[in-house]
Formats: sequence, C-alpha cells, structure tokens
Amino acid sequence: MMKISTNWLNDYVDLSDVDLKELQNKVTKSGINIEEYQDTFIKNLVIGQIKEVTMHPDSDHLHICMVDLGKETKQIVCGAPNVKVGLKVIVALPGAILPNNFEIKVSTIRGVESNGMLCALYELGLEEKTEDSYNKGICELKEEAPVGEDPIKYLDLGDVIYGLDLNPNRNDCLSHLGFAYQVAAVLDKKVKLPDTTYEKVSNQSDFTLEVDTPLCPLYLAKIVKDVVIKDSPSFIQKRLINAGMRPINNVVDISNYIMLEYGQPLHFFDKDKVGNKIKVRLANDKEEIVTLDKKLHTLSTDDIVITDGTKPICIAGVMGGLSSEVDYNTKNILIESAIFNPYNVRYTSINEELRSEASLRYEKGLNYEYTYAAMERACHLLQKYANGKVEEKIFIHDNIDKSKKEQSISVDKINKVLGLNLTVNEIKEQFRRLDFPYTIDNNIFNVTIPNRRMDVSIKEDLIEEVGCMYGYDNIPSIPLKGNVIEGGYSPFVKYRKDLSKFIRTLGLDETRTHTLINEKEAQEFNYFHSSLVKIDKPMTIQKEYIRQSLIPSLLNVLEYNQARLVEDVKIYEIANTYSTLEDEELKLGILLKGNLINNTWQNKNIKIDFYVAKGYVTAILKYLGLTKRTKFEVTNNIPKELHPYVSCEILVDKEGIGYFGKLHPNYTKEDIYVIELSLSKLYNKKVRAIKYIEPNKYPNIKKDMAFIVDKAIKAEDIINTITKEGGKILTDVKVFDVYTGNNIADNKKSIAFNLTFEDYTKTLTDEEVTKLFNKIITSVENKHNAILRDN
Repeated sequence: MMKISTNWLNDYVDLSDVDLKELQNKVTKSGINIEEYQDTFIKNLVIGQIKEVTMHPDSDHLHICMVDLGKETKQIVCGAPNVKVGLKVIVALPGAILPNNFEIKVSTIRGVESNGMLCALYELGLEEKTEDSYNKGICELKEEAPVGEDPIKYLDLGDVIYGLDLNPNRNDCLSHLGFAYQVAAVLDKKVKLPDTTYEKVSNQSDFTLEVDTPLCPLYLAKIVKDVVIKDSPSFIQKRLINAGMRPINNVVDISNYIMLEYGQPLHFFDKDKVGNKIKVRLANDKEEIVTLDKKLHTLSTDDIVITDGTKPICIAGVMGGLSSEVDYNTKNILIESAIFNPYNVRYTSINEELRSEASLRYEKGLNYEYTYAAMERACHLLQKYANGKVEEKIFIHDNIDKSKKEQSISVDKINKVLGLNLTVNEIKEQFRRLDFPYTIDNNIFNVTIPNRRMDVSIKEDLIEEVGCMYGYDNIPSIPLKGNVIEGGYSPFVKYRKDLSKFIRTLGLDETRTHTLINEKEAQEFNYFHSSLVKIDKPMTIQKEYIRQSLIPSLLNVLEYNQARLVEDVKIYEIANTYSTLEDEELKLGILLKGNLINNTWQNKNIKIDFYVAKGYVTAILKYLGLTKRTKFEVTNNIPKELHPYVSCEILVDKEGIGYFGKLHPNYTKEDIYVIELSLSKLYNKKVRAIKYIEPNKYPNIKKDMAFIVDKAIKAEDIINTITKEGGKILTDVKVFDVYTGNNIADNKKSIAFNLTFEDYTKTLTDEEVTKLFNKIITSVENKHNAILRDN
C-alpha cells in the first residue's frame, strides 16, 4: 500500500483550504481508492523511560518493565527483544486507540498485570511492518527525549496519511508528485514542481559509461564530490517515517526521498570504490555478487548487472553490491538514474528473493521524463544537504522512444460509451483539469497524453478519464429493460456462508489468512499425509508453499493477538486447501485458547478445555444434521502436533473428516485447542430435510443412573447400549458426571447418565418406565461388566 503524507503533498498542491477527509472521498470517486485515512495524532501516548526489567516468571520471552512516565511509574509487560534499563520508549496507555481500532486496556498477561504497551513505529502506523522492522522491536528514542511528553509532538510526526489501494496500472501514483496531479485535477488546481536547481563545477573525473544490452534503454550517471555523510534534515526524516520508511543518513535518505517523490528509484555508488567506468550488461551464467544485505547471490544470463567494467557491483533495479556501498567514509558519489526492462527486473527480484520498493517501481515501468528530473533533484538535494559539489557533465545512454502518445476521439464516442450528453465545453473542462493538452476540430478531440500517465494509451482510457473527472455519480440511473433473472448463491457457496454465520453465533471470530505459507508451516498438521506443494516462483520464502491445513495460519493469528495482549482467542477460518495443484478442498479450522467465559465481578472464569472443543464440534455437526452418524476415535491419523491422549479423529459414516484436540506439549507449553474439518466431505453427506416436530403435550420422566466401569470403556459405547435398549420412548441420554478417586479402584471410573423418557401419545406411568429402566441397567451390567452405583 502506497502511503501519502499530506504534509508532503502540500508542497505540490495547495491544501491549506481543503478538508482532508472530504478530499479522501473526492479522490476515491475520481478513480484512486484511498483505503486508509490515518491521523497520526493518537491520544494517551507518552514518552517513558524503562527503570527496571525482570523476566516474566511464566514465559521465556516476556519481560516485566517498570516504566517512568514522568508523573508516575507503571508496570508494563513487553515481549520485544530490545527492552533494557534506561531506554526511552513510546508508551501507549490504557484508552489509546492504535491503527485498526486496537484499543489499549489494562490487562493481565499470564498472571501479571500490564498497564499499557511499549510501541514500535509500525504499531502506530508510522512504518511498514516488515520482518526487519518486527525484529528490531520497540522504537528506541534519543536520550534527550522528554519523559512524560507526547512522542508524536516530540518527533514532529503530526500528519494525515492516505493509504492508497492502487490498481496495478496506476503506477503514476506510486509517488507523491504523481498523486499530486490526481489531487490537482480533483481540486482544479495547478501542480508546483520540486526545485531542481543547483550549481555545477567543472568536470575533473576521468569516467566512461558503456551499456552493452538493449534491456537498459536509458542510463544516466553523474558525479557529486566531497559529500558529507550525516543525519538528514528533520523534514526529510519525518516525511520518510510517515511514508513508512526508516531514516538512515542524508545520502541514503535522499535517494529514498526522491523515489517516493518522483517514483524513480536511484542508486548511489561510492565513486572511489567503483573506479572510472560503469558497464551495464547481462550477467554471466553463475556469476556471483554479494549485495548490501551481505548475502551471496548466484546470477543467471537473464539478470542485468551494473559492473565496474569487470565485476558486478549492482543487480540492476534490485539491489546494490556491498563492494560499492556508500558508508560514513564516502566522499565522492556516482548517481545512477536508469530504466531497465521491467520483466527482467521482476524475475530477478523474485528468483533472488529481493523484492523491494525500488524493484516494484521498475517492474511497473518508468516515465523517462522523471528519470532525468530525479537526477536533477538528487543533485539539488545532495548539494543542499550533503555539501556536495556537482560535476557539470552528465553521462547519458538514451535509446528511449520519445514519440508522443496521441489519440483522437469524437464527442459522440465519449457520450455513447458513458451514456451521457456532455457538451464540447464540458469535455474541454475535464481535459484541462487533467492537464492533458488537446486541440479540437469538428467535434473531434486530438489529445496528447502526458508521459507520466503510462496507464493511458487507447481511446477507451481517455473516455474513462473524462468519466472519472465528470463524476460517475452524475451519470443518471436508467432502469434495466427485459426479464430480470433473480440471482443467488450456488448451493455449495450458500452451504459455506450459512455455516459461517452459524459459527459466528457460537461466539467465534472469523479470520482471513494467506493461502501461501513457509516450508515449516506446510509440514505441520498434515492430516492426510500429502506431499508438499511448492510454487515455482514464490515472492518470498515465507510464501513458497500452498497450505494443506488452516491451523498454522490460525496459530499466526494467535501470535499476532498475543503480541497485542489479547489472551482469550476463539477464531475460525473457512478456506480452501490443496493436496495437489489440482485437488482443492474446503476446510474449517478453529483455534481456541484462554477463557470461554470471563466473570470479572466474581473472578470466576471458565477455561477452554477438551470438552469445550468437543462441544463446538458437536454443535457444528448437529447443525449439519450429522450428530447420530458421528463417532470420535483415537487413531493414528491424528497429526503429530496434537497431544496423543487429549485428541481424537472425527468420523462421519466411518469416514475420517477431521480431528480436534490439544496441541502437544513439545509443540507449545500453552493450552491451545484446535479443530479442523473437511467441509468438502461433509457437504457430500446426504441429510434428510429438517422436519418440524410439535412440542410434546405429555410430561416426560427423567431418571439418573451411574456405573463403575473399567477406565478403558468409552461413555459412547454405554450410551449406545442404553439407546438400543431404551426404544422409542427414550428420547435423550446425557453424561453429567465422570468420577475417579475415593472409593473407586485405580483402574475404574464412575460415569453418571441422565435419561429422558417421553411418549407423544400418552402419559407414561412410573411402572412402565421403571421396568424399562431396570432392563437398561441389566443390559449395561452384562455387556460392559459394569456395577450400578447405589449412591
């Protein structure tokens, strides 16, 4: 998701008189979906200092921190790896509402009270959540940060941030300047371009540029000398943070700043490490390079590389090499601004698992005008904020086709497609606001499409732009003519949706997770012992296998919630899994942890256990009309991740359709229960239509009985015997007690049953019920070697 800082946007379009919430709606209606609106001001945030850190007595990763908040000291439980005494941190106090409406409350985490949360920037919506940002833990503030003050105000991060959910073709809005043109069109204002002026010094460097592949149609290089590596000015740091990036130093930050400003990635080389030549070519087969992340990559002949004339120093469009890295000793910089073939960049980034903000923009194609402008802007900023001396000469390889994009379209064509009756002047108005130059002759518009709009090329694109600017809300609604066919869900989809609605009535929360998982997760909970399904070109190693079980994904959701102090979790997901690429199976996964019911008044909580999990399974199968055809068996099909004595397989019509139980102690020390059912198999089970049964007008008779039996005997087997002997007037049998202990032998247990007798045609007498009751007792005693308890 592209994040747009409206403070930054104001540099290009005057927003001083604009309601930003209203602007969000207007821009969305114009065709760019602003999915998120985030005001970075958050109540109940405060700067704190950690005074004491101790390990949580019931956890191997949680810490109990005493945090000075200025006026008071609070105890907060935190799982971040970087907590330490003396660290100044951002504290979210009870009442703070973080992004995604996550409210901070006083909570008890494994028996220890926690009065807030120590925050990372991504948890405040001020940074993208990545593996790197997650591993860094909570935000570490500078020593001079004032304890007790507002951290957003201290960091000067007050801003309204738009989160853009862009269609793949709208790469022009992957930059603040590109988005500014859309906003300017909506508001009917002009765009102010960034300052690209700078002073030049005469060339002193002996440098050559050679491009030996048609897959690099444009490459610009320029040398900046005597730069001073230091912290970026505060406005650049703040804008990068609000756009989801972490500031590093002035040189690196300027390259990221320009990428977010123009959408053009740049790369800065240490000129002294590179030497006097740049050669762009295809990699040799199995050629190697160590990239900035200190990882060795073996390349193929499809990869484009930047070399020093001999060896690779950068994977084009993907990541620079460690050998030419800019560091704090760097004095002279070589700036690269280029366009590479999008397809090669995409496949290289996927194959080498190096997806980045830069590679994303290269993959979607770049506007050559911004390639030149970004170079000029970089020189301006390096001179202004890094004391750089910009050499006059720019080294250019340019084979870009600069033909104008022009389309002719008639007024009649526009009106016919849109279903409108726009006048010539109204259409002129839309093209003027879009800043699309045009001429008109005999009601035919000859439009020149700006290079920044790479998504616009054919007549229909122009019609769409006119419609978006005019406003689709202004298109009149016309009733449909002809026969209207009533729509509806297919039977299988309806089955799925109705079941999901029922599960929500049981108090479970629905989740949606990704189909692709990592190798470790793919190997877990393999109920049918299928071989793993790996995709050919995964975006990341965390998403290279197609899941065969929903449970690993639900465990990730649990981990996410626990990190936010949510300990009582009851969640489910209905989604497809795959035993092969062709074999799709719909499954229901459920995860239960913590308390079923919290009674804070009397402090009496009901914990989730095996029987609660079984109750959910029974309720679902009863809803599906399959209760009497269901058996629970201990078999070898149960996944190894489950406790062998607190789990079982679920069989319907003697066919295994799933399992449930507690996770194995070797897998986790926590009491977590999981359920997984094959809905594809359950859907194919034929059930009778539900029939209405009139409530019985005759009274029923209830009787209890308890038997001492061997521990190996199942209550289910005894219930089957009771049901068989009870006949039609025995309408219900329930287990209400299982007892072991005093007065019961070690190898025995006592099971108590409640029996309900009723007849829909008459009132039952005690004599006939007692006679049947005694017959049942005799049958159970003989068949199960049971002893009737008399007390």
